[in-house]
Amino acid sequence: MSIPTEQQIDIRLATALDAEEISRVLQDSFEEFRDLYTKEAFDATAPEPETIRKRMAEGPVWVAVSDDDVVGTAAAEIRSDGCYLRGMAVRPGSRVKGVGLGLLTAAEQFATENHSQRIYLSTTPFLARAISLYVTFGFRKTADGPHDLHKTPLLTMSKDLAPCERADA
Repeated sequence: MSIPTEQQIDIRLATALDAEEISRVLQDSFEEFRDLYTKEAFDATAPEPETIRKRMAEGPVWVAVSDDDVVGTAAAEIRSDGCYLRGMAVRPGSRVKGVGLGLLTAAEQFATENHSQRIYLSTTPFLARAISLYVTFGFRKTADGPHDLHKTPLLTMSKDLAPCERADA
């Protein structure tokens, strides 16, 4: 999928070869907030490549690529209560260029194709720009947990999805 912006952004499924770059994107994206996380929460938010590779076995991981550079990422996992979106990040220099919307669109399409009734995520209350993006995309805050990640506060956001008509129905 390509996103029309001032620069060409391509969203594609990541491979195991992308794990190191995805880890760097997560590190770069959350570095400015490091002091607001506990060490354990930051490490879970911006994991090492081995953890990224494990996530790839649990569900798709996408990368947003511009000029051969990975500038964003997101991952999803189908769970019994919906599609869980995690590990979403956009490098600071690529924010406000449609990258986040492109990643959210890819995740929502995946959720719909897998007949999820909703897509949801957890974020920290201090990521105001991300929360604003999620609200713009139709997510709403819920009372659902988890409410912290290794003693760093979390909030959960959810978006109800229209049922996908099955082609074989």
